[in-house]
Amino acid sequence: MIIKRLWLTDFRNHHETDVELNHNTTLVVGLNGHGKTNLIEGLHLLTGARSFRGAKVDALIKSGKPSAYIRAEVEQHGRLSLVEIELTTQGRSKAQINKQKVKRFRDLGDTVRAVVFSPDDLELIKGTPSIRRALLDDTIAIANPEFRAVRTDFDHILRQRNNLLKQAKGRMTSSLEANLSIWNEQLVEAAQLIGDGREDFITKFEPLVSDYYQHVAGRKDPILLQLDAEWRTEGLAEALLRSQNDEVRRGMTLVGPHRDDLTILLKSLHSRSHASQGEQRSLALALRLATYLYIEEASGDQPLILLDDVFSELDESRARLLVECLPEAQIILTSATGTVPDGVDPSQTLNIIEGQIHE
Repeated sequence: MIIKRLWLTDFRNHHETDVELNHNTTLVVGLNGHGKTNLIEGLHLLTGARSFRGAKVDALIKSGKPSAYIRAEVEQHGRLSLVEIELTTQGRSKAQINKQKVKRFRDLGDTVRAVVFSPDDLELIKGTPSIRRALLDDTIAIANPEFRAVRTDFDHILRQRNNLLKQAKGRMTSSLEANLSIWNEQLVEAAQLIGDGREDFITKFEPLVSDYYQHVAGRKDPILLQLDAEWRTEGLAEALLRSQNDEVRRGMTLVGPHRDDLTILLKSLHSRSHASQGEQRSLALALRLATYLYIEEASGDQPLILLDDVFSELDESRARLLVECLPEAQIILTSATGTVPDGVDPSQTLNIIEGQIHE
């Protein structure tokens, strides 16, 4: 997969950006705050994922404008597609491929696939469980439409069940119990598929992460990935019954896949609390590299690689080892200084000044 051309209209600080992208490596240079990461973010949104910076839609639209547009010409297996996204402050944002409306944003991932490396990737190790859940589900969903659909169904069921619990205002009634029983049945069915999908993915993902970690870190320390999902031991139906009184009192669903975590063990110790910062950074790089390889193998397509000022955070050794691991794919990388490690040979350089590109 290659993104041949990108248009950004009123997206962040890009008023009218229109740029043709090289098939190989493109270096984007600019001072902080001038729009380098915004360009990377726009490219990543084409996959149908949420902003990797955690931004809400309103923050993605240029101040004073009602809408922003991201468009791209994408070549996939010799075929050209036009992918378009409209982000709006009023109503729902929309997406289409070749002028055909896309029902779910996530379905854009069948056409555009990308893996983004950013300085914030340490949060994959140090951050909250929701960040690691997103890594799991986003990666599985890119190459698995069935998982994508059941994940969407689960979110809908969970919202309805939580609304029911909130409306109860802490009081259990026979009507509430009957309605919970209906939603519980649907939640259990979707949860089982999600849990199975995550377990299967981790089994395939773990050796990839281990191999990349050993290369980037230059050490053969063992890596172990585990799904932390206590509800799977007793079954979600039993877990929901056990926690029902607490859920009614607190007005929310307290057990299920939405509370799972990915435990990453390094040398049999929890990497979040026992790994050094250097080890954590190597692990974060290994997770991203493994994500790329998994998507490529599962989809038969090469994802776009987005490197957002990553090398500024790495020492010379890790930078060199990361470069050695990068595949022959379309790569977009940003730099405030324009300097890149040995082994990176950009075929195209774009300079960004206040949201405008100068080649």
